[in-house]
Amino acid sequence: MLKPQNSEPAEGKLTLKALLEGLLRDGRIAAGDLRRLQGLSPGAIHPLVFLAEQKLQDLENPGQTLDMTALLDWLSHRCGQTVVEIDPLKVNVSEVSEVMSRAFAERHRILAVDVTDEEVVIASAEPYQRAWQGNLEQVLRKQIRRVLADPRDLVRYTAEFYTMAGSVRGARAAGKGSTAGNIGNLEQMLELGSMREPDANDQHIVSIVDWLLQYAFEQRASDIHIEPRRNVGNVRFRIDGVLNTVYELPEQVCAAVTSRIKILGRMDVAEKRRPQDGRLKTRSPGGAEVELRLSTLPTAFGEKLVMRIFDPEVLQKSFEALGLADEDLVRWHAMTGTGNGIVLVTGPTGSGKTTTLYSTLRQLATSSVNVCTIEDPIEMVEGAFNQMQVNHGIDLDFSSGVRTLMRQDPDIIMIGEIRDLETANMAIQAALTGHLVLSTLHTNDSPSSVSRLLELGAPAYLVKATLRGIMSQRLVRILCDDCKRPKPADLDGWRELVQPFDIPAPEHIYDAVGCKTCRDTGYRGRRGIYEVLVNSPAVQEEIVTDINTARLRSIAFSEGMQSLRVSGAARVARGETTVEEVLRVAPAITQ
Repeated sequence: MLKPQNSEPAEGKLTLKALLEGLLRDGRIAAGDLRRLQGLSPGAIHPLVFLAEQKLQDLENPGQTLDMTALLDWLSHRCGQTVVEIDPLKVNVSEVSEVMSRAFAERHRILAVDVTDEEVVIASAEPYQRAWQGNLEQVLRKQIRRVLADPRDLVRYTAEFYTMAGSVRGARAAGKGSTAGNIGNLEQMLELGSMREPDANDQHIVSIVDWLLQYAFEQRASDIHIEPRRNVGNVRFRIDGVLNTVYELPEQVCAAVTSRIKILGRMDVAEKRRPQDGRLKTRSPGGAEVELRLSTLPTAFGEKLVMRIFDPEVLQKSFEALGLADEDLVRWHAMTGTGNGIVLVTGPTGSGKTTTLYSTLRQLATSSVNVCTIEDPIEMVEGAFNQMQVNHGIDLDFSSGVRTLMRQDPDIIMIGEIRDLETANMAIQAALTGHLVLSTLHTNDSPSSVSRLLELGAPAYLVKATLRGIMSQRLVRILCDDCKRPKPADLDGWRELVQPFDIPAPEHIYDAVGCKTCRDTGYRGRRGIYEVLVNSPAVQEEIVTDINTARLRSIAFSEGMQSLRVSGAARVARGETTVEEVLRVAPAITQ
C-alpha cells in the first residue's frame, strides 16, 4: 500500500500492485513493466524481494536496475523511515532479543536492532503496518524509532538472533542448581552452589559453537577470540586485521563453550591451569574443508581460547593474488630458486609470513624433491610435503628437529621460526651442506634481520656465506571497490610515506568511505606489501660482527630494494589502499 508522500498512508501491508503504481508515478519504471507484472502474484515472497528479482531498468538512473538497495532507498523517501543494513557485529543480540518474543517478531515481521536508554530501534519491511507499535511502546515504556531493512535480512537474522539467544538462555539454565564450581577463576565467589558450568555436550552449547564457527566463516574472520571477563565472556572476531566484538556470553556459558571446543580439538578438558594447543577440521558454509588451530591461555577469570582459521584456498592463490608482483616477485623467485642457502621471511605475528612460506613450498614441492618442515605448531596440513611438529614434552624443538630432518635426505627444509642460536646454527649447517632452508624471524624490516642473526650469536662469515636473501612483509587492508572514492593527494602524508625517497605524488588517491559490502569499514580483504633484500656482493661486505644496519639498508636501497612504506605507496598510487592504512602497518625507516 502506497500513497503520495504528502499524505499519511493507511494501515496495511505493501502489495505488488501498489509498489508498481508508485514506481510508475515517480518515473522509476516504464508503463510496460506495470502491465507485465501487475497481474502476477508473488505468493509468499515479499513484494520487495519479488520486484528486486525482476531486475527492472531504473528510468531515473539509466544503465542501473531496481535492486533491493534502490527499492529501499525509494521507499525510504516515500515513508520517511531511514534504511539500515543489519550488521550482526554491531547488534547486541542478547539485548535486542529481550525486547519482544520471537513469536511477536515473526508475526509482525519486525526485529529490534538497537536499544538505548531513550529508544528502541525496530527494523521492518512493512513501513505502513502500525498496529503493533503502540502496544510495544506501552510495554517497553520507550520511544520506538522505525527503520527499513531488507525483508530477507529480517527473516534470516530473526531466526539467528533468537536461536542464539535461546541457546544461551538454555545453557545458562542447564548450569543452575549444582555444587560444581568453575575452577580457574582467581576471583571465584563463595556462591559455589548457585551455578555450575553447563555440560560441554549440552545441545545448547553445541548450537552456540556451531553458530560461532559458521558466522566466523561468513564474516571472513581470521581468528576467533573467546575471552572470560569478571562476569561475562566476550567473543571477538578478527576481520581484516581488526578485532570486532560479536557477542557477550554469561560466565559459565563461556566456560562451557571453551570446553566444547577443547573436546573437538582433542585437548585435555580437565586441565585449565596450563596453556594447551590443538587443532580441528570442519567445513565452511560453502562445503570447503577449513582447519582451525586452537590455543588456550589461563587468565585471571578462566581460560582464554583463540581459534585461528586457515583458509585452504590461500595455498591455491598465486603470488600476484597475495600481492607479491613485479620486481619483488622476480627477486623472490631468484632467492628461492637456488639449490641451497637460507631465505628468511620476517614480520610480526599476523603479517602473512606463514602464507608466503606455504605458497612458496607448494610451488617448490615437485615430485623430484623432498620437502620437509619442522613447525610449532603445524599450521596447515599439506600433502605435498612432510611436516613435523615441535614437541617440548619429549625435547623435540626446532634445532633437534632440523638435526633429525638432515638425516631424511631433504632437498628443502622449512623451519617454523629461528628463535635461538642453536636453531640458527642448525639452519646454517643445513645450508652449508647443500639444502635450501626457509624460515621466519620476528624483526621490523629486512636489514635488521641480518643484525638479529648476529645478535643470536651466528658467526658473521657463515651468515655472509649462506644467506640468500630476506623478505619483510606486512598486510594492508584493500579499499572496497564498491564505495572507494577519489580525492586530491595529501602531500604531507605522501612525503611521510615515501621518505627518504623523492617519489612524486599521484594527482588523486582514493579514500575509504564505507558501504553495505564492506560493513561500513571502507576496506574489504588484505594484500601484502614487501621489502626484498638480496644478499648481493655489496651487501655481503657489510655483514660483519659490528654491523652498521643503516649503511646496509642504504646499499640495499641503491640496488633496488623498496621499503615497506614505498611498497605500500605503490598500492596507494594504484588506488588499492590509503596512506593512513600503510602508515598504520608499515614501520618508519630507522637510522
